[in-house]
Amino acid sequence: MRKNLHFGLIACVIAVLFVTSLFAGCTSSTTAKPATTTAVAAATTAPAAATTASAEKTLVIATTTSLYDTGLLDYLQPIFEKQYGVTLKITSQGTGKAIELAKKGDADVLLVHSPSQELAFMKDGYGLNRRSFASNSFIIVGPAADPAGIKDMTPELAMTTLLLKGTNKTAGVAFVSRGDNSGTHSAEKTVWSKAGYNYTTQVQKSGDWYVEAGKGMGETLQMASEKGAYALTDEGTYLAYKNDLKLTPLVTKGASLLNIYSVMTVYNVNQPADKIAMANNFVNFLISNETQANIGTYGVDKYGKALFIPMSVEVPTATAGWVGDYSTPATAIAPAATTAPVAAATTA
Repeated sequence: MRKNLHFGLIACVIAVLFVTSLFAGCTSSTTAKPATTTAVAAATTAPAAATTASAEKTLVIATTTSLYDTGLLDYLQPIFEKQYGVTLKITSQGTGKAIELAKKGDADVLLVHSPSQELAFMKDGYGLNRRSFASNSFIIVGPAADPAGIKDMTPELAMTTLLLKGTNKTAGVAFVSRGDNSGTHSAEKTVWSKAGYNYTTQVQKSGDWYVEAGKGMGETLQMASEKGAYALTDEGTYLAYKNDLKLTPLVTKGASLLNIYSVMTVYNVNQPADKIAMANNFVNFLISNETQANIGTYGVDKYGKALFIPMSVEVPTATAGWVGDYSTPATAIAPAATTAPVAAATTA
């Protein structure tokens, strides 16, 4: 009987200890949950905070290589970014490609130098607030020996001479064209037209002397230099690359060599209002007194002359409509027409 009681007591003790351990285990598990919950909450909220911190105002500018290669935009970029608290993302290509980018809605600002293409862009409802802000000249450069003998000719006579001597296989006569539907390429075709030639049928496939680079202005100049060939270029890019080229200016005067730079806000029905407003800020920035003064002195210290003539210094005489408004603040946020283009869907 005593032995059974002893075993009974031992069994009770064991049972109590077992229940206590279960309770302790439950208590331990319960107290661990708040820590786990806190960790999960932290992990969940951290990305949101990071996303907010990384979100930034950006403005995409589609521009021509002839403008970008001079370094002017690199010079102006930090000034605008500091003033407006926005990051500029600049993409440069030929004017034709820059316009296509803007039409697709992949840019907020268009900054180019082909008046006829710009006016069509505006007429089709893709742009607002076109403002001309600077100009310089196109020039025809070539080897110092000038095997074609075009020095100081008019642009039209110079191109005619190059065509005649090139097709006759005159030694050392070759011409490198942008060939990319850029503003410079458009200017070249204008010269050919004024000289009395059909570019497509009489020039483009006229022989090995005529080379289409399909590249930006800087690369086209480098190619012409390597080949000892002639090229049409904006003066600013030539001066920026001059020290690395074996080319010299040969034709520098003529009405058809005028080069006008304009900026406009990109518009389509999908364009956010804040983007349009910030794009207008950039347009106004370029025509402001301070920026016009900066443009007027840009390049003087390095090249001995300014690469651009701001509109505040000289408004060039040109074909009607080619020089846009250069002083009225950009305020329009939609075109006057009731319909507007829809940005084309882009694929990744």
